[in-house]
Amino acid sequence: MVGLCAIVLYQSRTDALERTRETSRNVALVAERDIVRNFELYDLSLQAVVEGLRQQEVMNLPGHLRRDVLFDRAATAKYLESLLVLDAAGNIVIDSNSETPRKANFSAHRFFTIQREDANAGLYISDPFRFPLGKGVTSIALSRRISNPDGSFAGIAVIAVNLHYFRDLLAGLSLGAHGSASVISRDGIMIMRQPYDVRIIGRDIKKASTYRRFITETEGSFADTASIDNVRRLYTFKNLPHLPMIMMVAVAEQDIYAAWRQRALTIGSLMVVLALGFVALSAVLSNQLRRRMRAESELQLLARTDGLTGLNNRRTFGEILELEWRRARRARNVFSLLFVDIDRFKAYNDTYGHQAGDEALAAVARCIGESIRRPGDTAARYGGEEFVVLLPNTPSSGASFIAEKIRSAICNLSIQHAGSEYGLVTASIGTASWDPASGNDVTDLMKAADEALYHAKAMGRNIVSPAGCPAAAARPYARRHAAGAAH
Repeated sequence: MVGLCAIVLYQSRTDALERTRETSRNVALVAERDIVRNFELYDLSLQAVVEGLRQQEVMNLPGHLRRDVLFDRAATAKYLESLLVLDAAGNIVIDSNSETPRKANFSAHRFFTIQREDANAGLYISDPFRFPLGKGVTSIALSRRISNPDGSFAGIAVIAVNLHYFRDLLAGLSLGAHGSASVISRDGIMIMRQPYDVRIIGRDIKKASTYRRFITETEGSFADTASIDNVRRLYTFKNLPHLPMIMMVAVAEQDIYAAWRQRALTIGSLMVVLALGFVALSAVLSNQLRRRMRAESELQLLARTDGLTGLNNRRTFGEILELEWRRARRARNVFSLLFVDIDRFKAYNDTYGHQAGDEALAAVARCIGESIRRPGDTAARYGGEEFVVLLPNTPSSGASFIAEKIRSAICNLSIQHAGSEYGLVTASIGTASWDPASGNDVTDLMKAADEALYHAKAMGRNIVSPAGCPAAAARPYARRHAAGAAH
């Protein structure tokens, strides 16, 4: 869930960036078309002046009529400071703003020298400069060469465009709270920038990393940090066709992702709450599952163990015996079986009560369990006061040793038993071992161990009797269990 949420938020962030890039491209296109269209009109006006100066009929007109014909209504256009005709020395000979040309010389300005030195300069657009005839306003000049019939330099026609044109144009663009837009000359001179700062106009930005990107491609988009105010923005730019200018629109990343951050915070918070709820629910369910597994394990354990003694029950013992029997036959290993029976237990119950009898059974079971240490050894309650011990990979000598250890441990409990000839709770134990060389099966082994137990009872109780003892009574195995309570 968190992963899917992260993917959706990342895609949303990417979409926000792409929408901004497309919007910036459209905004730059609008500004580009406005600039190109107006500068084409300015250039047409300049060309009209140059063509008019070549016509003798126009030059023979009175001054005020000649000025109207040459400049038509272009001189009254908004943002135009002046439209001038300069002679070869740079002096004003025709002035759109006055019938008597104002006194000024422009021979030192680059827009004049370029036209003088290059007959094929065409339309030249200058860098921003203080126009001396316009109360010191910052302008750019558009100039075209005027040539004599022999091709020699005769002067220029020049239009001074107030930079308020660019300022008003850029101010009308929607750029966001921290966005910016600029018109830059291809020589790296800042013509205009929004937000406006008079100190930036005319600044050389050739060393800026953004400018180096502007001049390497015709148009494009990239993210960078501005050298002017150190704000990281997404820049969209285009080199204007037929004009030595670059139009740039930049939207600050903090503005691009402002709405996305708010949405991400909301969605992320909800997802965190859902995730925490999911984790909490998982923890509750996990805890319930563990409790259920524990209960099932306990039930399974109860189904496989004797509730009073904690040893395996008879059913579990039968499963283990079958498994060990198959393993022994496959590996050709010996294994032994012990039958343990508490002596005169019925008399003990009649004398001390069933509660004391249960305690005695539990104590005897502990003695048996503590006397077998190997992982494969198994003890079980076989019925009533009778227990059985399975000893894999144990010969008859080892079985007798374990049986004696169990018998001694029960005697050492020193549980008083008035009905016993020993005065204590004791047990008789019969042992039997299976040898791979014999043809006996597991039923024969159990019968032998049971008969050995009967022999121990017959010999006076509280003894260990191995199977095959010569004095063993030959009572059938089936009758042994029917008469078990008499012991």
